[in-house]
Amino acid sequence: YLRKKKVSVFEVNIRFIGGLLAAYYLSGQEVFKVKAVQLAEKLLPAFNTPTGIPWAMVNLKSGVGRNWGWASAGSSILAEFGTLHMEFVHLSYLTGNPAYFQKVIHIRKLLAKMDRPNGLYPNYLNPRTGRWGQHHTSVGGLGDSFYEYLLKAWLMSDKTDTEARRTYDDAIEAIERHLIRKSNGGLTFIGEWKNGHLERKMGHLTCFAGGMFALGADGSPNDKAGHYLQLGAEIAHTCHESYDRTVLKLGPEAFKFDSGLEAVAVRQNEKYYILRPEVIETYWYMWRFTHDPKYRQWGWEAAQAIDKHCRVSGGFSGIKDVYSSTPTYDDVQQSFFLAETLKYLYLLFSSDDLLPLDNWVFNTEAHPLPVLRLGNITLPGSSAVQ
Repeated sequence: YLRKKKVSVFEVNIRFIGGLLAAYYLSGQEVFKVKAVQLAEKLLPAFNTPTGIPWAMVNLKSGVGRNWGWASAGSSILAEFGTLHMEFVHLSYLTGNPAYFQKVIHIRKLLAKMDRPNGLYPNYLNPRTGRWGQHHTSVGGLGDSFYEYLLKAWLMSDKTDTEARRTYDDAIEAIERHLIRKSNGGLTFIGEWKNGHLERKMGHLTCFAGGMFALGADGSPNDKAGHYLQLGAEIAHTCHESYDRTVLKLGPEAFKFDSGLEAVAVRQNEKYYILRPEVIETYWYMWRFTHDPKYRQWGWEAAQAIDKHCRVSGGFSGIKDVYSSTPTYDDVQQSFFLAETLKYLYLLFSSDDLLPLDNWVFNTEAHPLPVLRLGNITLPGSSAVQ
């Protein structure tokens, strides 16, 4: 089936390759490593573009790649080509083959040379021309995990990849300056830069950023660790409010901060909840770094709401309207519900010595990969990060 199918390079990487690598590291069974490498080999033809920025999709049999029809001017997506680094570095580490590492370092170096409007990274980049598409910037969908992987590249390298850390810090500084605002009601939110102005809307996907700010607090420049931990706490609070202001106590897909409405979805097509993990992910990181009991309380509230409103005979289903007291199901159990939502809930109520953050870094699909304490060992082709 897969041999005939075009697949998302990004999704295959974070879900399948990331999952197989984590299974290998946790179990030691070679079959998982072998399968991860076989699958990664099938993705490499996607990088055969004039710029080295990969296509969004690749046919696993023919190696032919293409981009999403809806993407701006035939562009690749920042969050997709920017969320390969962790897995590809581990592939080079495990196999001794520098090709994987070189692919992702090339992407980083290309981005470093480009002009960025207001220091922000647009969500679209054309893999043929190497030019940005429309200047839309988001820490939610289309952008999110690019920023996450800059920070996690540094953490995963045992904090030796200072180039990744510096790039992360510069990006976060621009995001704070241009995208982060406080609402009239005192809620800190992350808007989206669209068509030359800030859209005062935040997506559920953006709620991961509270955990990212907390995770990146230690090591932040100019002694701003406390600032970023506080910023993480403010984002966690805002995202909890987006849950608390619904009938079902489950958060909508997106919520606004204008016209007197705060942390509330306005459009019908933004009122759904599809078992997403990002809010609970942030609760977990905030718990690990602060041990404030409210994060466990908020996580328990979400767990109870999921059990009450999403459990069906065959598993768990998404909900079409979280503001309705008589909700209807979408009849889909997303795979990230098992990989992320339930895992982060489990970790939230577990002790800190289960997958400690000094030793493990979670990929964007919550698959844990170990920190690479390379010492004097040089990763194949990795002089750029030593």
